[in-house]
Amino acid sequence: MNPEQKRPEQQPEQQGQGDEAVNRAAVSAYAEASAEVETPVEDSAPEGEQQVAPDEPAAPSAEELGSALAEARAEAEGLREQLLRAHAEGENLKRRHANELEKAHKFALDGFVRELLGVRDSLELGHQAAQDENADVAKLREGTELTLKLLGDVMDKFGVAQVDPIDQPFDPEFHQAMSMQPREDVAPNTVVGVIQKGYMLNGRLVRPALVLVSQQPA
Repeated sequence: MNPEQKRPEQQPEQQGQGDEAVNRAAVSAYAEASAEVETPVEDSAPEGEQQVAPDEPAAPSAEELGSALAEARAEAEGLREQLLRAHAEGENLKRRHANELEKAHKFALDGFVRELLGVRDSLELGHQAAQDENADVAKLREGTELTLKLLGDVMDKFGVAQVDPIDQPFDPEFHQAMSMQPREDVAPNTVVGVIQKGYMLNGRLVRPALVLVSQQPA
């Protein structure tokens, strides 16, 4: 038999052996790559040189602590003095306001009283004149009218107005009916007489007018 005829039969076995060698080489290369990945990287510092840890801050000395404590105490004392001073100023301001309010209540009518003094002086002069047996009644009447006019001017100046509702419809907010009178010449509920005038202060009722009111005759 010719030896060359056996070579084709041996080629598959040689090919299988070659594939197995390739597989072993691939597995070896994969293992080496995995080992390189898992192996931690060593410090690149040169051998013989040790890494020095960063310096930690030194603890403050007793003198430094005492100085800081003294500064804190001085600052606290300054704040305490400011607080006490502010409290004292507040109390003084409160006291001044209370005194001013008390004075305002006491002397709120100072201007009104000054104006009334002239009216009193006029009344006293009229009273003295009336004591004379030979007093002129006409002059006394004239003096009284002038005094009433002076008093009316003072009241108008300070917002005091009369409530004199004669011949006006009865208004229970400003009038107080004292009696009813049957009247045919006026409409019912009309003020036909004023017993006592009322007064208002700056639009607020001080005293209602006492009036007589008409009603429909029976």
